[in-house]
Amino acid sequence: MNDSKERYGGITRFLHWGMGLLIVWQFMKFFDRINDGEHWVGENLASWHISIGSVILVLIVLRIIWAAKQKNNRPEQEPATAFLVKAGHGLLYLGMVLLPITGLMIMIGKGYGWDPFGVELVAGGGPEIGWMATLGSVHSLIAWSLLVLVVGHAGIALLHHFVKKDGVLRRML
Repeated sequence: MNDSKERYGGITRFLHWGMGLLIVWQFMKFFDRINDGEHWVGENLASWHISIGSVILVLIVLRIIWAAKQKNNRPEQEPATAFLVKAGHGLLYLGMVLLPITGLMIMIGKGYGWDPFGVELVAGGGPEIGWMATLGSVHSLIAWSLLVLVVGHAGIALLHHFVKKDGVLRRML
């Protein structure tokens, strides 16, 4: 279950791939931009956006705690690229934290409330909180930025696997 110097453990892999699937699902929200969401993706997958985002918020907190506990057990990085690897992963984590937080800020700031999976955690119909809605307005920009980071992350993993053939991707499989 724990990470090792050779590969990532079961919990790390579960969090990585589970969150990866949820984040890809969240990216389906981009289809709302097409025909005002009046299509299969917009009507079926994107409607879960707030609930899945809430799950991602919980999972990213757990993932950060787990990563901190596993810090000394992680596979070694190549010294020449260690800074870039850490910076790239840091930006991914930052995006995964800020995206649901800014989404919540929009929902609460505009008085919509917060009810993931139909469970009311913050009542809707409350007063608008201008500063919160304003800060939350960067949600879309962060989403696009995270999309670029995720595509880059996947691309680099595939480069390591198919071109460099150095086993980096196998450590997470």
